[in-house]
Amino acid sequence: MTTEHPGTLAQPIPVEEIQKLLPHRYPFSLVDRILEYIPGEKAVGLKNITFNEPHFQGHIPNHPIMPGVLMVEAMAQVGGFILTQMPGMEDSFFAFAGIDKVRFRRPVVPGDQLIMTVEVITVKAKRIAKMKGCGTVDGQVAVEGEMLFSRLNFE
Repeated sequence: MTTEHPGTLAQPIPVEEIQKLLPHRYPFSLVDRILEYIPGEKAVGLKNITFNEPHFQGHIPNHPIMPGVLMVEAMAQVGGFILTQMPGMEDSFFAFAGIDKVRFRRPVVPGDQLIMTVEVITVKAKRIAKMKGCGTVDGQVAVEGEMLFSRLNFE
């Protein structure tokens, strides 16, 4: 990381590194790169939207639009990237426990790059986390909202 702009990475974190931290795989791996990262505080992720994604077959024929629930899930995966690197929370899986104040402001379509900024609001007892996220395309807000996560134990 550079010191001029906290969180700016010398090189983006590629999907191969993201997949070492998150269990999601095709077709549900929705973060292609992490562009910025401040441990325990914030991450900025990128999702390239392509026409070849399976949801575009039925959403919506002749007018493909990325489903809103997948935009929120993509932001949640950026949040998971932050959480799984916090001390004492490594090798954990955090599931959705709730979403609040979510708004969809513009369609996201093939050819777009969805840039998702996710910031930690609170973490309680290393089990519950609340974050706020905002996804933009070409500088315009496409989706925003708050997400609640709960740590799951698969033992």
